[in-house]
Amino acid sequence: MKKRFPILLASCLLLMVTSSCDDNTGTLGIRSDADGISNSMQVFQIYSRSLAMDSVLANSTKSFLGQVIDPETGAEIQADFAAQFYTFENYEFPNRDMMVGDKDGRETRGVVQCDSCEVRLYFDSYQGDSNNPMKIEVFELSSSHLLSEDSVYYSDVDLSQFLPADARPLASRVFTPRDYNQSSTTLSSSAYNANVSIRLPAALGQRIMNSYYEKPSRFASSYNFIREVLPGLYFRTSGGQGTMLSVYVGTFNIYYRYADEIEDTIYGGLTRFAATPEVIQSTHFRNSDISPLLSDQSCTYLKTPAGLCTELTLPIDQLFCGEHSNDSISLASITLTRYNKPQTGYQLSIPGELLMVRKSEANDFFAKHQVSNGRTSFTTTFNSTYNTYTFDNIGRLLTYCQNEHRKMQQDHAAGKLSNEAWEHYLENWNKVLLIPVITSSTTRDGYTVQVSVNHDLSLSSIRLVGGTNTIPMQVVYSKFYQE
Repeated sequence: MKKRFPILLASCLLLMVTSSCDDNTGTLGIRSDADGISNSMQVFQIYSRSLAMDSVLANSTKSFLGQVIDPETGAEIQADFAAQFYTFENYEFPNRDMMVGDKDGRETRGVVQCDSCEVRLYFDSYQGDSNNPMKIEVFELSSSHLLSEDSVYYSDVDLSQFLPADARPLASRVFTPRDYNQSSTTLSSSAYNANVSIRLPAALGQRIMNSYYEKPSRFASSYNFIREVLPGLYFRTSGGQGTMLSVYVGTFNIYYRYADEIEDTIYGGLTRFAATPEVIQSTHFRNSDISPLLSDQSCTYLKTPAGLCTELTLPIDQLFCGEHSNDSISLASITLTRYNKPQTGYQLSIPGELLMVRKSEANDFFAKHQVSNGRTSFTTTFNSTYNTYTFDNIGRLLTYCQNEHRKMQQDHAAGKLSNEAWEHYLENWNKVLLIPVITSSTTRDGYTVQVSVNHDLSLSSIRLVGGTNTIPMQVVYSKFYQE
């Protein structure tokens, strides 16, 4: 006679607490007569620690500039950046005979003259005090040591190496995030774009204009422009502390005059070159000593950019032993809880998205511009209601790691894998990293498809429950049973 088992409420699952794989597993079995499958649940404990991220890929559509102190950890973060500028293909200034400049005290046609030039840094957000004064210095990059589109730049690269040996600032400017040269009405207008304007020597603009009239092909492409006209600019703060700008675009503007061909009316002209995704913008980040945070066992940290991530050690050996040695994992979920920050002064933001990726694959994941695959990498978003990040099902990852481990073990036993390679493999085979990221998606055939995953280069800092406090992972097993 076939046995019948009562169907228990799902809420009962939450009462099941267990640890390692032993005779007292505390599992809950639910059989399904329809398909002959037995399900059981067990809770395992995960150990975590903070891990330093020496550097991250720094090529980005955003740049960062400033110096702040994380009020939660006391860590100091500094950022400077370099930017190249894009020119439209075969860009043209007005014909020389239309240009107007001053000669013998008079406005004269046919005279090429830069009236002024500037660089503007447009920022969409900032960290710190809006009234805090900061000093920016601007340098021209070296024409003999270029930022190359064939190279990959990480956040620990010292960008000052791309300056000439005798580099001196082209200009400097003291600014505050709130521009008091603008009226309150202007600042509150939706049409206003917050920016810092830095006046550059007119001689620089004059050199660029002269370069065009000498050889227009120098402006035929950004490649030519960077190598033959302007290799780029480097920005750093040299005074003040307490502000970090998130710069979404920089523009290099040259102002001049030209005349109408027919009516001889004189107009003001503007040529604008922008730092865009087609050319390089690279930020260099520096963190103060974070060793006290690494040794803090009361929690784990996530700090961006290029600060700290969290490492999880998955209990793979415990998952597939004893009565579960031949079971399949149908579901495994992890919830990470954030500690609330002290509500004093300004606070760094909370990472909006997290990537879970195998530690051994993390570098390649970003270098090869991969997206999460639901097997060895996953992404999730912050839940502000519950103050948590949840990875709903990493069962495929656990099974993948176990199958890989068995194969590597067999290869080592058969002499196909050296002792050195085996020991190196064992260091990270069951470890994953939690890294703050920014993702983008698109819709294809009614499905949402992830198209990019990049390091979060914004300023953020949080503490997660972890360290000496283990993290529970709920696992649901499935297996076929016989009557």
